[in-house]
Amino acid sequence: MTDLSRQSCRPCGKDTPLLTEAEIGALLADLPAWRLSGDGRALVRRFDLRGFAPAVEMANLAAWLGNRQGHHPDVAFGWGYCTVSFTTHAAGGLTRNDAVCAARLDALLA
Repeated sequence: MTDLSRQSCRPCGKDTPLLTEAEIGALLADLPAWRLSGDGRALVRRFDLRGFAPAVEMANLAAWLGNRQGHHPDVAFGWGYCTVSFTTHAAGGLTRNDAVCAARLDALLA
């Protein structure tokens, strides 16, 4: 797992710098299960699961991680799937915090 999974989110706001395209590309290389959203403002991962209860559990795990890091994901789930999206709402796009949370979620599942 990348060293991102051992980092913690830092407080951020509207002045937090967004990641450059080059930085996003490098981070995505370390997060192969994640993709960039269509608008380029979020890291997204869809989990295909077996039933409703595992989808709820995945959503709860992502929510728990968000609370621990103070960086809350957008989560959508239903029977057999859970989609987790990390974006820095306060900054209006992707920051290092999003990659940290994506890597930490991957580490929890490893």
